[in-house]
Order: sequence, then C-alpha cells, then structure tokens
Amino acid sequence: MIANAVDSIDLTASKDWQQANVISIFDEITTLVPEVKLTPVTAVENIVDDIPSFWLDKSNIYKLMDTLKNNLSKPFDMCFDLSAIDETERQHKADYVGDFTVSYHLRSHQRNQDIRLKVALARHDKNIDSISRIWLNANWYEREVWDMFGINFIGHPYLCRILMPNTWQGHPLLKTHPARATEMAPFTLPPDVQDKEQQALKFDPQAWGMKRQSGVNGEDNDFMFLNLGPNHPSVHGAFRIVLQMDGEEIVDCVPDIGYHHRGAEKMGERQSWHSYIPYTDRIDYLGGVMNNFPYVMAVEKLAGITVPDRAKVIRIMTAEMFRILSHLLFYGTFAQDIGALSPIFYMFIDREKLFGIIEAFTGARMHPSWFRIGGVAQDLPQGWDKLVRDYVDYLPKRLDEYEKMVMQNALLKRRTVDIGAYSSKEALEWGVTGPGLRATGYAWDLRKQRPYGGYDQFDFEVPLGHKGDCYDRCKVRVEEMRQSIRIIEQCLNNMPAGPYKAEHPQTTPPDKARTMQDIDTLIPHFVNVTWGPVIPVGEVSMFVEATKGIMGYHLISDGSTMSYRTRIRTPSFAHLQMLPLISKGQMVADLIATLGSIDYVMADVDR
Repeated sequence: MIANAVDSIDLTASKDWQQANVISIFDEITTLVPEVKLTPVTAVENIVDDIPSFWLDKSNIYKLMDTLKNNLSKPFDMCFDLSAIDETERQHKADYVGDFTVSYHLRSHQRNQDIRLKVALARHDKNIDSISRIWLNANWYEREVWDMFGINFIGHPYLCRILMPNTWQGHPLLKTHPARATEMAPFTLPPDVQDKEQQALKFDPQAWGMKRQSGVNGEDNDFMFLNLGPNHPSVHGAFRIVLQMDGEEIVDCVPDIGYHHRGAEKMGERQSWHSYIPYTDRIDYLGGVMNNFPYVMAVEKLAGITVPDRAKVIRIMTAEMFRILSHLLFYGTFAQDIGALSPIFYMFIDREKLFGIIEAFTGARMHPSWFRIGGVAQDLPQGWDKLVRDYVDYLPKRLDEYEKMVMQNALLKRRTVDIGAYSSKEALEWGVTGPGLRATGYAWDLRKQRPYGGYDQFDFEVPLGHKGDCYDRCKVRVEEMRQSIRIIEQCLNNMPAGPYKAEHPQTTPPDKARTMQDIDTLIPHFVNVTWGPVIPVGEVSMFVEATKGIMGYHLISDGSTMSYRTRIRTPSFAHLQMLPLISKGQMVADLIATLGSIDYVMADVDR
C-alpha cells in the first residue's frame, strides 16, 4: 500500500509565521492551564528553527506535560526528544538561564507541529519530576540525562546508568568532565578493582526489575533468565538483552545498551564545526552522507547560508543512494535472520555496484564525509550520469527477483506475518519513526510532511503497511528502495547547473584550485582548516528522514569555532526501548525476527 502524505504546514515560512505560531500555542495552553506560567524564549537566545519554545518553572512540568498529551484537541502525541545542557561555561545566555537546562521536544502529528519546553535548574538543586508515567519512552531519555549530567528525575522507576558502566565516576557531558583520555590519570586495573568491575557485571534479576511472579494457584513460578548478547550475530552489534523465560515463552526482557558508546556528543564540543563532519558519518554507520545531512543543515541555518540548487539536488541524490545501500543490507540480513542464506550474497553484489558509484563521486565508500557546510566537497565527476543511469535501469529488475525469493517465500511469511506487531498508537507512544511507524499504516514521512533540502520538488510516494508486524516493516523498506530509484532518476534527468557549494567565505572556503593563486583564497582555507569557522550565537534543531527513522541534530553555538552543545537525536535509541512491549509472549526465534525487522545499528543507539 502506498499513500501520499498531506503537506499540512510549510515549515519554511517566515518569522511572522513563527511568531503567530508561538502566540497560538501560548494562548491555547494558558487557557487550559492558566496556573502554569509559560515564558516564550526571547531573541537573546536566537532560536532559528521556527519551533515554538518556552521556559517554565520545574514545579509545573508534570501538569503541563499531562495537558499537552491528554487535554488538547490535537494533542502532542510524541515525546520526540529529551536532553539537557550544562550552561555553566556558556558566555552568551539570558539572565533567566540557570546552571543547567532540561529541554523537552514534543511533536503533534495531527498539527504537524513541534514544541520545545525548557526548564532551568541550579547546580545545588538538580532535581525535577519524571514524566515517564506520561510518556513511556521518556524512561530511557531521563536515564540518559541522569547518566550524562547527574540530573535527578524524581519518581523515575529505575534511574540508573544507561550508557556508562555502573562503576563509572562522574557524568561525561558535564563541562568539568574530561573530554580526552589524556586529560585523565593513566588507566590501571589492579586485581581488587578488577574484581569489583566483574562483580558489577553480574546479573541481578531483581535489580533489573524482573521479579518472580505468582502462578495460577498462587505458588511462585520459577523463570529461566537467558542472556542474549552482547556479542551474538542475531543482536546485530554490541547489544545485550536479558530474557525472562517461562519455558520457551518470553515473559519479559530488558535491553541493555551502552557497550558501543563512543561519546559522539562530547566530541562535538572539542571539534570545529567543519572537522566534526567525519564524526557524523559514524552515527548510523550504514547511512553515509545521510548522517551529514541534518548536521550541515543545522550549521547552515545558524550561519544563514543559502545552499545552491545544484548542491541541493546532489545531496538528495546521494542521500537516496545511501538509503538504498542501507535497505539492501537490511533486506539481506533480515532474510538471513529468518534462515534464508542466499539473498544476502546477491544483495551485496548490488551494494558493491552502488558503492562503486559513491566512490567515483566522493573517493570513499561507506563513510565519505562528503557533505560540507554550504554544499558538497566537490562537483560530480565526468561520466557520472552514465553510472547512475545504468544503476537506475539495473536495480528494479533485481528487486523483482528478490520479491519472489524473499517476500513471497512461504516460510518467511510464516516466520514474520503477525510477529512483533504494534499499532500506530503504540508506535507514537514509544517514539517510533520512519519505516517502523509507516508499517502500521501511519503516513508520516518527513520528506513529505516537512520537505527539507529541496524534497518538495520531487515526485515520490510514501509506502505503507497495515499490520505493523515484521513482514510489513520489511515490505515498507523494499518499496522505499523503488521510491528512492524514482527520486534518483529525477535528479539524473533534472540536475541543475551552477556551483556545488555556497559562496560564504566565513564558513565555506573558496575554490581550492585558487589557493596558490591569490592570498584572499589561501587565508580563508588556512583559517577554516586550523581554527574552523565562527558560527553566530544561536540554537537550532534540524531533522531528516534517515534510513532508520528520523535523525536530527540540536546545536547550540556560543559564538565560537566549536559547538557548545551537540545533541544527536537518533531513531534506533527509541526503537529498542520498545522491545519489552513487542517481545512478550514470543518465542526466542520470534525475537530474532523482530530484532532484524527493527533495523538498528548500535552506533545509532549508543552514539
């Protein structure tokens, strides 16, 4: 099933629209809960992303959240993100900003509208009410904020480390915490410390919230606890799941993440705006330039850069190529998880052909780091159009063959139809985006609902499922590859002439070929490579419809050559939190199919 999602709001509107939107939301909320004082963010903070943003007192957070979700005519039905900011070293901030800020990003799909709520905290009172009883998916987000910043969420059911080991000292995203190992004492592991570390790794069911349950006649049931991962092919990375089993049936499960954590957000505080681009490639490491997309758009929004049309089309074309590359790998590994070995070998051939095109364009393959602030690294090479044309003609026939080999395979259907299913309402409750949401029949695609980067100029459709099960999650991604081919072909047939990057010397160095000819080109190159560009003071969030779902960057500039705060909102983090809901009642073999159908990578979870 395919649907065209309705474009209900143009988010490229002017500041007049933004101001009207702020007033509308403000009036609606204050009418329902007049006792809650909302303060619109002022121009001092320079929020440039058109999202209505408000400050409120922490005593009102629970009441306001309950109102936004349950009492509005068109509620904010998703807690899209929840993060924090250590404001203690920020130079450019308003008087009302405290030592810490907790930032809530909510989304209303019916309104096609977001809202950002901010709460200021003092360093001597880092306590705030938990909203995990209102938004179920706030559970992991609040744990992450506690882990990274030491902010305490009162009433949270299980506030503990989520990315760092239980034995870790300190909170890594505090400005006082070291950013490099060279800033810390040399690492040693004497025998007594090693024993403590090993003891901390032991599994305690009660500590994990798993308790013995009463049987039918009141007697205690004995459950088996099965450890899956953190190193196992079926968990697709360094990921651990502790299963509570009643015979062969899963009673409960606890996903355990953090084994892959590399501190990408912390790294954003010590890399220049330009030199951080290669780090973005490694978030969803199968998404390639798709990872660069939201980051460079966010910096461009802060700097006021207009990207040339040719660069926009090149970006869209290569982003859709990486969507195909990611989905092909998903397709093959998903079939392999079910037990079909042949498809992945055929699909790797298709990926190699497409990687050959990417390499011709960028000089690299999986992690080209090719997008730049203001455009792309270089223009398309001679003969690019023939390479793309050949692949556009090649892939649809291969997808037809895979349809018979995989999607029409009776055994695969028996293993995936009605397995791991969830509804649209459950998906929104848990923060599911992308193919996982559209598999339930919910027609929400950011490229349609809020066109970014030039997607409003392209003709394509939004594939939908209807059951939200493993089979539909695969089916949606298969059809998305066909739609990506449609988009790539339109890029091929309508590639505009003109520059491949913006003329903006403060952030985008001039043409490299001129560096040995004039000093006015050489100096900007030298400054951008050594110090990096200075980005104006401001705050922005930008998002893209990435391979796994909606990925975004929330950046704060303090007027320097580096980001003050880099927040990465990844889809897989939210998706894995949903596992306890969809795994109950399954067999272990069903869980393997479910894990494969979610299509996650752990770098996208642990960042």
